Amino acid sequence: MMVSFFDQFMSPVFLGIPLIALALSLPWTLFPRPSARWLHNRTLTLQNWFMNRFTQQIFMPMPALGHRWALILMSLMIYLLSLNMLGLLPYTFTPTTQLSLSMGLATPLWLATVITGMRNQPTHALGHLLPEGTPTLLIPVLIIIETISLFIRPIALGVRLTANLTAGHLLIQLIATAAFQLLPIMPTVALTTTVLLFLLTLLEVAVAMIQAYVFVLLLSLYLQENV
Repeated sequence: MMVSFFDQFMSPVFLGIPLIALALSLPWTLFPRPSARWLHNRTLTLQNWFMNRFTQQIFMPMPALGHRWALILMSLMIYLLSLNMLGLLPYTFTPTTQLSLSMGLATPLWLATVITGMRNQPTHALGHLLPEGTPTLLIPVLIIIETISLFIRPIALGVRLTANLTAGHLLIQLIATAAFQLLPIMPTVALTTTVLLFLLTLLEVAVAMIQAYVFVLLLSLYLQENV
């Protein structure tokens, strides 16, 4: 039984062909395309409003040099949001529950922010490794600690995204299994469990949106330190 709970996180295979590529490419087909007309439909208007508000909120405190990242961070936000939300549908697969995918997104982007800081202002970037006014005896220890914390950032980004989504999916499956098993024995308890499952699903929708936002927000903060 415990093994079957984790089967939902296995990459689906059809006729020996992994379907994770389909799961990764499908969200791009769901977005409305911009048109040449002056008046757009409501969906496209709502999408443009969301993108403008998000871009303003993320890049308002950032210097002008960091505004070059607006397109890639906005695209990443929408992409992660779509993957997380589509994974809540029945008979679907959530690619972001794979740690390899989350780390594959987090590590190159984090490394790009570090390289940007080292190229544009190396003194300021290295200055983060040693706080001002540090006693002489603590300088080697603090440099080691700050270096470790710097290299832990991409791991924290990837693990946070994967762990939160995995925990939510497991909890939904556990409660759904309990409600199904209790239905012929204790219908009242099963009904109460079903209500709890519905509330948990709403919470998981919020978690899916928040985790996509937090992922991009932390990347923007790392970028802000280096520009």
